[in-house]
Amino acid sequence: MNKHMIVSLFHIFLVVPIFLYIAFQRAGTPIPVYHAMIAIGAIILIYHGYKAYIRLAAGSPYAWVNLIHVLFIAPLLIYIGVKGKDTPRASYEILAMVGFAALGYHLYSIVRNMMLEDD
Repeated sequence: MNKHMIVSLFHIFLVVPIFLYIAFQRAGTPIPVYHAMIAIGAIILIYHGYKAYIRLAAGSPYAWVNLIHVLFIAPLLIYIGVKGKDTPRASYEILAMVGFAALGYHLYSIVRNMMLEDD
């Protein structure tokens, strides 16, 4: 099992369920989860910020993955975490869309990876 498969499985079985849980629970989300979102958002920002810098400097065509995390995912998580129970409905709906997008993208990635292995 290669690194990309592990990343995809991590997103499908951990990230997507957490995003959808928070999106569907909305203000019913426990307070500690909001605090965790701030920390997770900060970690994503730092990690993917560093990776984006490295990939951009190397001219990698995959820097877009890190930039999506830095410019969109991390700020959304931090925003929802800071706003807590006062988070606007639209933010939860965006989180649900991101969760479903991550599910689709990573399922696609697994299928594509399996098809390439068959060659």
